[in-house]
Amino acid sequence: MAAFRFRLIAESDALRIPEGATVELEAGGHITPLASDTIAARRIRVVRAGTLDATLPADLAPVFPIARIAIGGDHGSLVLKAAITTHLRAAGLAVDDLGTHSTDPVDYPNIAQIVARAVVRREADAGIVIDGAGLGSAMAANKVHGIRAAMCNSLTLARYAREHNGANVLALGATLVTPADAIAIVDAWRSTPMTEARYLRRLLELRRVEGAG
Repeated sequence: MAAFRFRLIAESDALRIPEGATVELEAGGHITPLASDTIAARRIRVVRAGTLDATLPADLAPVFPIARIAIGGDHGSLVLKAAITTHLRAAGLAVDDLGTHSTDPVDYPNIAQIVARAVVRREADAGIVIDGAGLGSAMAANKVHGIRAAMCNSLTLARYAREHNGANVLALGATLVTPADAIAIVDAWRSTPMTEARYLRRLLELRRVEGAG
């Protein structure tokens, strides 16, 4: 999966790493601040040395770091969606709000699938879908081939969804979490990478199940 291993990644190194590549950082290694910005902009994934399995497909893990997010929700999601969008844009992420934009009733499966398709088409690195409880949107998003959506209402679930299960779409329930709690959940989810080979192997099994369906 990785062709490069570093103890120190400087700006000059980050510029010569192919865009979208995965690289290994040795124990005790360091990334300079300028290199860190370049790595994020070039969608380079950095993992701990020794955690990669060369037999696994390179595209199993969810994109990390996340630079572009697609977000969408039903008519009950507007307040939560606006708070999350404002927060993420202030943090420097590109956010594509895919609706809905009014209180007129709309069915959550339609919005969830629009967000999910943006992720599988690589128009976004990850997606966020919102409805009353988050469960229906997660189910709808998971009907799109290649999506692993998880409904999370705690920081622990958000971290597990990424680190253990490689969730590339986060589902939230507008009636279950406050805007402040949702923002904390989103930040925990988007800042957690998936690097362990044992977890990645399980994603490969999920992919096989999906293909068999």
